[in-house]
Amino acid sequence: MDRGAQDGWLLNVVDVEATCWDGQPPPGQVNEIIEIGLTVVDLRAGRRLAKHRLLVRPARSKVSPFCTELTGLTQAEVDGGLPFAEACRVLAVEHRTGQLPWASWGDYDRNQFTRQCRATDAEYPFGQRHTNAKVAFTASYGLRRRPGMAQALEVAGLPLEGRHHRGDDDAWNIAALVLDLAGRGDWAAG
Repeated sequence: MDRGAQDGWLLNVVDVEATCWDGQPPPGQVNEIIEIGLTVVDLRAGRRLAKHRLLVRPARSKVSPFCTELTGLTQAEVDGGLPFAEACRVLAVEHRTGQLPWASWGDYDRNQFTRQCRATDAEYPFGQRHTNAKVAFTASYGLRRRPGMAQALEVAGLPLEGRHHRGDDDAWNIAALVLDLAGRGDWAAG
């Protein structure tokens, strides 16, 4: 099978963690991506192929104690990360995010990338073929309310693998939900 045909079955599942606070951001600080998790899914084979993690150094905010408690990420850890624009370049070049369809749990990740790229003049690393996996899951299971990722795993009878609110682990778990939907015949990637 040629690469183009194979690529038609590949999907990038993305989850980001961003600086956050218990309440409003301190004056002068904004939500910024500090971790990008990416899992490559082969929809034809029905399996997760690879799990990736990029740490991103925030330029306009600091990691709060609340954020560290939620994500496990510390300021010292993200200080060693890539600048945001470089992380976007790595996504585009090494993970072909502009060429492959992608999915996230909800629209937060897509909207955060859009906002942050606009605010920093970084090049948006993704193509237009995005699927909101939360919407697809809610429809497939006939739910009235859109569940969080951990609740969706319970509904689907799947385990939570790794640490919740860690980008690479959440992307891995979301990928399991995507594969569940594909197995039910309810996944139509963007």
